[in-house]
Amino acid sequence: MSERIEISTEYIPLGQFLKLTNVVESGGMVKIFLAEFEVYVNGEREQRRGRKLYLGDIVSIPEFGDFEVVREE
Repeated sequence: MSERIEISTEYIPLGQFLKLTNVVESGGMVKIFLAEFEVYVNGEREQRRGRKLYLGDIVSIPEFGDFEVVREE
C-alpha cells in the first residue's frame, strides 16, 4: 500500500518531494541521499533531484516505503 502525497501543482521535483515526505530534512541533503539510497520512480532507478513527478507517479524507496503523487483535495 502506497502512502499518498498530495500536491497542488502540475508536478513536483523529486528533491522537493523528498523534503515533503520528510525523507530528507533539507534540500542540501537530497543529492547525498540520492547517491547513497536507491530511489525508484515508476519502477526505474532515479538519481536526478530535478526529476519531475506528476500525478499518479509512484516513488519507491526500499528503506522508507512507497509513495504515490496525488492531487491535493
